[in-house]
Amino acid sequence: MATDITYGVSTWLWQSPFSTDSISLFPKIKSMGFDVVEIPVEDPELIDLKKIKQALKDNGLEPTVCGVFGPTKDFTSDDVALHKNCFQYIEKCFEIGSYLEVDFLAGPMYSAVGKARMVSEEQRKIEWELAVTNLYKVCEMGKGFGQSIALEPLNRFESDLVNTAEDVMRLVSDINHANAKVLLDGFHMTIEEKNIREAINSVGNKLIHVQVSENHRGIPGTGLTPWKDFKLGLEDVDYKGAMVIESFTPEIKELAGAVCIWKQLAHSQDDFASEGLKFLKNTFNS
Repeated sequence: MATDITYGVSTWLWQSPFSTDSISLFPKIKSMGFDVVEIPVEDPELIDLKKIKQALKDNGLEPTVCGVFGPTKDFTSDDVALHKNCFQYIEKCFEIGSYLEVDFLAGPMYSAVGKARMVSEEQRKIEWELAVTNLYKVCEMGKGFGQSIALEPLNRFESDLVNTAEDVMRLVSDINHANAKVLLDGFHMTIEEKNIREAINSVGNKLIHVQVSENHRGIPGTGLTPWKDFKLGLEDVDYKGAMVIESFTPEIKELAGAVCIWKQLAHSQDDFASEGLKFLKNTFNS
């Protein structure tokens, strides 16, 4: 049942990039009632793993790790140097995850975020095959670290390759590796899916991670997301993983610009987290 869900929040709600200093957020995150903290790895060199692991233990928090894929890390590019860069980055993320004892790396690692163009079917097929081939190699690499990958569909304004649950399941099927799994994000789903419950059901036991905010990127429960359908879908597939609030602060201009957040989405980021968590617990634990 969906009541087995653990609740988390991404540090992106307050800061970017994540660094060792971000552990200052951990006591607050725990005191709000979260059990999970999501660590977005923008720059692995900013992270002192020993200190992070100790801070997680001190605050009774479980980590999840999310990869960040900009234009310099693109498996669908015709520039193999970008593939190499992506493999090296993902390996570092796997090392981080292994040290922190997580069992998957999450994110839209099939292509660069923001790569949304009108291209020919022939070109799309070439890029799809590049993603499949490279992600199979990633799955093999992950096996050595005891980790799967949770592939995330993005909305049409952020990707032209994988937008829906149907798309990501086709990708997982084509990769054809036991370690290829799925992350679904409610924000993207409200843009791209016809029916959220059916979309979740189509992923089934491949679903190992869930991220949420509202359809407008704001506090869960303040928008148009069909939360009842969301809950029923997770119950249908007997989802037992984490549900992580992922949104962003307009104070970090570069990141806010990248995700088109032009204004405050809550009275404060602390209110965003605490009100969002209260709504999620009321909805999914009822």
